[in-house]
Parts: sequence; C-alpha cells; structure tokens
Amino acid sequence: MAPSHTLRCCKRTINWIPVLFINLVVGWSYYAYVVELCVYTIPKNAERIGYLVIFHIFFFVFIWSYWKTIWTRPAEPPTAFTLPRAEKELFEREERAEMQQEILKKAARILPVYTRTAGGAIRYCDHCQVVKPDRCHHCSTCDTCVLKMDHHCPWVNNCVGFSNYKYFVLFLTYASLYCAVICATVVQYFIKFWTKQLPDTHSAKFHILFLFFVAVLFFISILSLLSYHLWLVGKNRTTIEAFRAPVFANGPDKNGFSLGFKRNVAEVFGDEAKYFIFPVFSSPSMEEPNPIVLANATQHLVNENMKNNGAAQTVSVAMESEQ
Repeated sequence: MAPSHTLRCCKRTINWIPVLFINLVVGWSYYAYVVELCVYTIPKNAERIGYLVIFHIFFFVFIWSYWKTIWTRPAEPPTAFTLPRAEKELFEREERAEMQQEILKKAARILPVYTRTAGGAIRYCDHCQVVKPDRCHHCSTCDTCVLKMDHHCPWVNNCVGFSNYKYFVLFLTYASLYCAVICATVVQYFIKFWTKQLPDTHSAKFHILFLFFVAVLFFISILSLLSYHLWLVGKNRTTIEAFRAPVFANGPDKNGFSLGFKRNVAEVFGDEAKYFIFPVFSSPSMEEPNPIVLANATQHLVNENMKNNGAAQTVSVAMESEQ
C-alpha cells in the first residue's frame, strides 16, 4: 500500500509541472512588460499609462479564466445514475455479459440515456459503478467519470468538461488576446532594439526581444487551438466526439447533439449575452435536459424500432418541454 500511495503522490506532483511552467512564463511576461518595457524603456508617461491600463485589463481576465479552468472540479454523474443496491449486487454476481446487459437496460429505462457503446450495449463504468450519462467518459488521470468530457488538459491539470468548458474557451480567447496586446505594443520597441536605435540598458533589450518572440509563438499556437474549439462549440461536439462519433441505438451520428448554431453556442455560454465574456457559470443545467436533444435522441430510438419492425414509413417525433 505504501509504495502505491507514494507513486500516486509523485504522479500528482508531476502533473502540476506544466501548470507551474505556464505560470512562470506568465509571471516573467508580466515583469518584462511592466518593468522592462513600461518603466525602463517607454519615455512618455501618457503612452506608458495607456499601455499599462490595456495590459492589466487583458492580464486580469486571462488569469481569472485560467484559474477558473484549473480549480473548477469536474462535474460527476448524479447519484440517479448509480445502480440501486439490489441491481448492483445482482450485476456483480452475474458472470454472463448478456445478463449483465439486461440488468443495465432495466436500470437505464428510467434514465435519460440514449447513447450506446460501439457494440450497442449500455455504457457502464466498472470503476465508478455508474451507468454513464450521454457524453460522459471516465478520466483515468482524474480517476472519475466526467460529464460532457472534452479532454484532460495537462496545461491546467484538470479535465475540461461540462463544469469548466466555458472557462477553458475563454481562457484560450483571453490568452490569445493577451499575446496579441503584447505583440502590438512591443513591436515598435522590438524593432528599435533590433536595429540598435535604443541603448541596451537594464537588460531591457533581452527581455523585450524575447518577450516579442514568445508572444508571437504562443499567439499562433493558442489561436489555432481556439479556432478548433470554437468550431466544436458551433457544432455542439466535444473533442472526443470529433474523433469518434457518439453511437445511438441505430448507429453513430456525429451531429446527434447539434441543435443549430445559436442553440449550440447557448449550450456552452448560456442564453444571457451579458455573461458571455465573463468566466462565470452560465451554461444550462444538466439536470434539465434540452428538449431538442431529447427529441434528436428519441428519433434515433424510434428509427431503430421501425427498422427492427420492418416498417417502410418515416416516423417523426416531436417533443415539447414541460412548462
């Protein structure tokens, strides 16, 4: 037990190294910009103050969204998805896979579960011992099932999912804007130092030259990642679903959770535009499934039933949310 506990502690410590690296880079960029650029290099007070105000606005929202992404605990499946004690004991005693599936199917009848495994079985996590909600996956690093899991991000040492996906997208947005502000305001002094129009004092030349290069490299890499996740938001897909389409009763459907662009965006950022730009939780509650999603999923089930019955006609299902 002791070696295993020690290994887990070492692993948890190592997992924080990427986060520490990012914070060190950000801390250095703050020093290089505020001290080396604004204090030692910029000669005019008006320009210095303007740069400092703009810089600190973007720095604040960037750090705010970054730390919200790190410290927001991943949302786990509700207790309703845990097997009742009798079914759980029966499931654990049963050795036949087909009988285990029958137990899971019986439990899933009262749950809003519409996706299946690639083989058509009910999705169940043996480790967490829960019927997996739609879009839920088990993260081996966080050692738990995560609702609407997108991916585990080493740069925040946390799972990105339902509880913090908005914060993650805002973190990428503000990180790219933070780098863009640095590039736009530093470039003229970068050129002056590069062409030796300014004296090399207080090691400012090194810091400003390196700051510009680092900001450009981070801006390009972060912008590409941000573009990809904005595309995912517009399609209402997770990174996992982009690589492997969710499977419903009648097969895979990459657009199975799409509600149209406007509603897809609202699924992440909420319905009130005033909260869009702030890293505060505004996504719809997972306890109140969107009726359009249920309609899409139910259509898959009905199509499958009609297919099994040999029916030739098309069945449409319309569902309305309860008032």
